[in-house]
Amino acid sequence: MSSLSIFAGPTALQRIQADGLRADQFKVMLGASGGPKWFVLFGLDRYLFGEFFARRESQLLTLGSSAGAWRMCCLATSDPVAAIERLARSYSEERYSDAPTTGEITGKARNMLADMLGENGAAEIVGNAHFKTHIIADRCKGFGASSSKSLQTIFLVASALTNGISRKSLSWYFERTIFTTMGQSSPWACSKDLDTCLTSLSEENIFEAMIASGSIPFVLDGVRDIRGAKPGLYWDGGITDYHFDFDFHGGDDLVLYPHFSSRVIPGWFDKHVPWRKVNERNFDNVVLLTPSREFVASLPYGKIPDRTDFEKFDYDTRLAYWREVLDKSQVLADEFSELVVSGKGVNKIKPFIERDSR
Repeated sequence: MSSLSIFAGPTALQRIQADGLRADQFKVMLGASGGPKWFVLFGLDRYLFGEFFARRESQLLTLGSSAGAWRMCCLATSDPVAAIERLARSYSEERYSDAPTTGEITGKARNMLADMLGENGAAEIVGNAHFKTHIIADRCKGFGASSSKSLQTIFLVASALTNGISRKSLSWYFERTIFTTMGQSSPWACSKDLDTCLTSLSEENIFEAMIASGSIPFVLDGVRDIRGAKPGLYWDGGITDYHFDFDFHGGDDLVLYPHFSSRVIPGWFDKHVPWRKVNERNFDNVVLLTPSREFVASLPYGKIPDRTDFEKFDYDTRLAYWREVLDKSQVLADEFSELVVSGKGVNKIKPFIERDSR
């Protein structure tokens, strides 16, 4: 494998080396925040959604924040490949004015998700018996729910500063809200790492939950008073769970994590806290799929897409760049498929502790 790197926790690595890779080994799949960074996973998503998990008979629990939540929602529709293709097309072709307001960006995001869901997507996700969806959004506490931008700024700065001392301090400011189709039977009902609340995902609130999960403060407008959830202002789920770091509840089964980087950052503010590392015990049964350094270096500009591309490139340049990444991402799917079918490359899977965490 030259384009795809795979890292596995101790239990996961032992299982794969003994039994190979099979869809029925996995109980949970994760989708991280990261904006358009997920374009590098597009081909892999199409393979996982359309082939690897296509004949799934047992439940697969998906957990996502922001763009990762949107991807996981695609999986639970009746035609997940078509849904992820609509999401990729709408997202990559998005065009903004020279100085877009949060209202403009929010409106575009709403149109994009409406296109992704189509006429029946909400009902299909909520009613799916096999793929059980979990969407993370963060409810602001105290004056963070104010309509004042100044107070919201103070609130965010304070939460970022105290997070540098202790990740647990995020519970002073936010309540992690997990919208789920499993209700209180979800294994994350008892999460203790941060203040956590479970809310039933319904046809009436799924669209607002999806928008809230990706509502980056001051980039998009937060979502207020989501139906069926506690009253308040909801922001991006990546604030508490950018790349995740808590018990994934795989049990004796494995957790599949297609991720755009070998670096796993717990929360959004931890991007600027280099000493904050994930608890490796939480990744004991996780299989992390990432593009290799060599693959990333082969992409235009030697990097994967990110939100700054909207500012760095004009529309035509950015669109050509993103389309090339979407096309090239199929290589990751091809390599993973070969490993599943033939076992070729199993000996190249590395322990989770050997990934580049810089």
